[in-house]
Amino acid sequence: MSIAPSDPARPVRSRLREEFAARLREELRAEEPESDAGAVPDVRRAYREAACLLSGFDPRTLKLPGEDRPAGGAVLALLDDCTTLGQAGSARWVLKPEAREAALRGLAGPDAARAALEANRAQFPAEPGGPEALCLALLQGNLPGSADRRARWSAEELGDALQAVLWLSEIPGVGGLPDPAELRTALARARLLEPLRHLAAPQFQGRAEELARLRAYVCGSGAGRDSAPTGSGAPPAFVPPLVIHGPGGMGKSTLMAKFLLDGLAGSADGSVAAFPFAYIDFGRPTLSIREPVTLIAEMARQLAVQYPEFGTELEALADECQRAAATQREEQERVTQLHQLATTRVLGSDSSEEFQRVATARETGLVRRVAEVLGRAVAAAGRPGAPFVLAVDTFEEAQYRGSPVLGRMWAICTALQSGYPHFRMLIAGRAPVGHPSYKVAPSEIELRELDRPAAVAMLRSLGVDDPEVAGALAERVGGHPLSLRLAARAAAVAGSGSERTGELIRDLPERRREVFRRVDEMLVQGILYDRILSHIADEDVRRLAHPGLVLRVITPGIVQEVLAGPCGLEVADERAARRLFDELRRLDMVEPIGPETVRYRPDVRTIMLRLPGGDRTEVMRRIERRAVAYYAAREGVAARAEEIYHRLRLDEDPRAVEERWLPGVERFLADAQKEVPPRAAGLLTARLGGNAPDRVTADADQEDWERIAAREAEGLLAQGFAEAALSRLGQRRPWTPCSPLHVLCAQALNRLGRCDEARQATAEAIGQTERAGCAERRLELLLLGARLAEEAGDLPDADRQLRVAEDVAVGLEQDLEAMGARLARARLPATGGTAFSGAQAGRQLATQLRDLPDEVLADQPVLVRAVAAQIYGQDPGALTHALDVVGLPTDDATLDTLGTAMRRATRRQPALLGAVLGILDEAARPAGRPAWAAPVMPGPPEPEPVPVPPPTRAGLPPGPPPAPSAAAPAGPPAPARREEAGGGAADGVGAVSRARRVPAPAASPSARPSGIAGILRLARDRGTLDTLAHRLLAVPDHSGEITAGVAAAMGVGTHARTTPRSGHRGPDEGSGPPGPERR
Repeated sequence: MSIAPSDPARPVRSRLREEFAARLREELRAEEPESDAGAVPDVRRAYREAACLLSGFDPRTLKLPGEDRPAGGAVLALLDDCTTLGQAGSARWVLKPEAREAALRGLAGPDAARAALEANRAQFPAEPGGPEALCLALLQGNLPGSADRRARWSAEELGDALQAVLWLSEIPGVGGLPDPAELRTALARARLLEPLRHLAAPQFQGRAEELARLRAYVCGSGAGRDSAPTGSGAPPAFVPPLVIHGPGGMGKSTLMAKFLLDGLAGSADGSVAAFPFAYIDFGRPTLSIREPVTLIAEMARQLAVQYPEFGTELEALADECQRAAATQREEQERVTQLHQLATTRVLGSDSSEEFQRVATARETGLVRRVAEVLGRAVAAAGRPGAPFVLAVDTFEEAQYRGSPVLGRMWAICTALQSGYPHFRMLIAGRAPVGHPSYKVAPSEIELRELDRPAAVAMLRSLGVDDPEVAGALAERVGGHPLSLRLAARAAAVAGSGSERTGELIRDLPERRREVFRRVDEMLVQGILYDRILSHIADEDVRRLAHPGLVLRVITPGIVQEVLAGPCGLEVADERAARRLFDELRRLDMVEPIGPETVRYRPDVRTIMLRLPGGDRTEVMRRIERRAVAYYAAREGVAARAEEIYHRLRLDEDPRAVEERWLPGVERFLADAQKEVPPRAAGLLTARLGGNAPDRVTADADQEDWERIAAREAEGLLAQGFAEAALSRLGQRRPWTPCSPLHVLCAQALNRLGRCDEARQATAEAIGQTERAGCAERRLELLLLGARLAEEAGDLPDADRQLRVAEDVAVGLEQDLEAMGARLARARLPATGGTAFSGAQAGRQLATQLRDLPDEVLADQPVLVRAVAAQIYGQDPGALTHALDVVGLPTDDATLDTLGTAMRRATRRQPALLGAVLGILDEAARPAGRPAWAAPVMPGPPEPEPVPVPPPTRAGLPPGPPPAPSAAAPAGPPAPARREEAGGGAADGVGAVSRARRVPAPAASPSARPSGIAGILRLARDRGTLDTLAHRLLAVPDHSGEITAGVAAAMGVGTHARTTPRSGHRGPDEGSGPPGPERR
């Protein structure tokens, strides 16, 4: 789609047009006779009624009923009643909603509506469709309204029908219309099926064996696996997902769509599938493969469409999933920030493990609730035991060794099947990748070429009418769907003459044994494209077309400076370059991507770039060298990404290419791994993530291999698979001195209980990094060494290593790195000599927090919060300063921690109740309400949340409790959708039960929560949580419990142990909220 160029003068011209239009209206209206206020002149009302059943119209040709020719009066009459759609010169006017509604209600009846439509048939959309024709058909009684007919309508047709019914229902005297509610239900179902119908094109042929295997997997015992009960009362055996894989273009998504649509065809009424299903395409921007909870949300929404009687429950669950996704994004951002500094990376590893555990618990809890509702819905529909199919498309990004997403998806699959035993999961992606969480290997279907009858049938469906030609092409081309499409296109270009078709067939090589099949397929596709390109009429364009495939972007400037010379063309000036560009962009294998910018279709480039270039190879290399020079001379991230792309295509040294890297180029290089040599693909995989095939890891530079292995090992450690991580790390040695694998190896050894080995490995790596001058890695290893020493009870050694780390950071003038080292030293248990050291570190942190510029601190909010939570006892202003600079976290764990502290403080010190109630009342009060209106009232008591301790590692205390629990909503509740019931505890402050909540009716705009949890969430949604915390810090609480609670909330997710003011007990000593536990 073409995008208009940026024009800084456009806003000015737009304002001038608006001012001119306003003055024009005043001038034109000045001569109109005055009328009563609110009354619409007759002419204006008549034109409104003429246009009220039109989705858009040209005011110059709008006619009143009875007019032979348009008078043109609509331009003036409807000037204030319309908006415009489209570009200048072809813009159409659209009545504003209020004007349309008044006109519809003002019509005399069905006859007047029909007359208005018949007078303006010329205004109906040129293409079939649109609500106008349906309105006229309904008014004339010509439209069949049966449910069976509507079940076969497309989403567009149903949308038009619903719009027509809604308009006509406003007209007095119009009756006998279809039920809008039924149309909405049908429209939702049609939109659900639309992507499947788009994938399963009419040209689908063959695949009978694969479809039969899918039916056996879904409706039988699971692709041949015995899922029957293993004994009396035993649950069914777990049925793993089935993965459909094969080369690109082989039809994986199409097969899956065809199978689901066949299930629809087998239903009783054709409106809903014979079994419930959800189709999840992670290629959609609204879904994130890195956030499996969004899959659960989409699944619940699609089930709500299929079972509207349970739609309210399922939509509420979908909303809860979206809130959980928001919470998880904040938790993930906390982990990411901790990994940014060498001195907080050890904390980041702890947080990463906690995040994966909590996210998995949250997601499995949510999916079990979806399964429970689904079970009731299926039973109510009279289909107990019907399989539920979850079809996941575009799953390749998650399919790499050690992927945390794979682990969480497996947990979701297991939980869903435990709650709904007839659950089956289909995945379209690459071949299954092993993962330690797999108890049973996934089933798989490998898609191969279509058999000959199916290939012939596909060619016939694509326009090759002669059966002999179709058979001969199938014999030479084979059964790859993409090759067949190319063959059909080449046959169409060759024309219908038998001589030309015969020449095309003779040019194609004969098929050979299976060992040569892949080579033959590439050769055939190259020949077919050459045949298509050879029919380009303009010789100059033909010379550019094939070599130009090496470029991802083509503009007139690139034609002139990059492409023309190597192709042997003289392009004297910009005018000549534009002529060639205009001819190029007319090719059907080219598509626009911006103003004066086109690209070859991705499927075309993917095939052609993997073919041997023959005589064109040197031409293409000259083009790429010119492209490097062209983009290197230009500014901007996009230009730098293209420069890097072509350097990688030329297989330049990855380390030299990496020097050209800029933040932000990643999004432009995301799909480039398959288009570059293996060594270059290693750099891209190391930088961008994703799957690393063996051919890539084998040829990758050592540094790139180490980064790839580090990402996989980090994922495995975060999921608790230390043995698998250690095995992965040992596959390629020796490591470089600055390798991230030194840290990961020590962590894996420590997790396995091999603590002495971990300390020894860390000490050796520290020496290597010092000799190699790897300051950042040395800092990270020193912090890890201190952690290991602390866990071993060697506090003096831990303190020593932290002091060395601090000195290194200060010497590098890295203030935030020094802050991270001091934070670790301040957190050491205060025993013996470390007590003085910890207090000293606390004073240094307080000074740093005051002296560093706010903009520097704002770059590391997680570190700043952790420091403030640690030293607030030594520096009473630390929390206030942190609130001003970075604010509180806003995830549910923070709100739960703060709410618990407020409840405990007011229960133990009733004198604080009035001040706390006043703060909560101010936070909950709607804007503009006086302080005395609807104060917070006490209510029934709320049970305290019960922490669920996670599994512990040998020698380490348990981590913090999950936040929030899987059964609790995991994000801010939408005030209009859900409200928390319950009131105050014994302290008199409203609170909410942690039991499962039932969705409440939508609240009125003036409604407000009365419990602490609800009020805190409301404050978060309003952006006033920090203000509330500031007011809590001002409460005259001499025990320090409320302040300790704010500190604990500030340190959530950083494994902080808050330090209270001198003379007061800490939160872990029985006073105030329990702070998140420290490892």
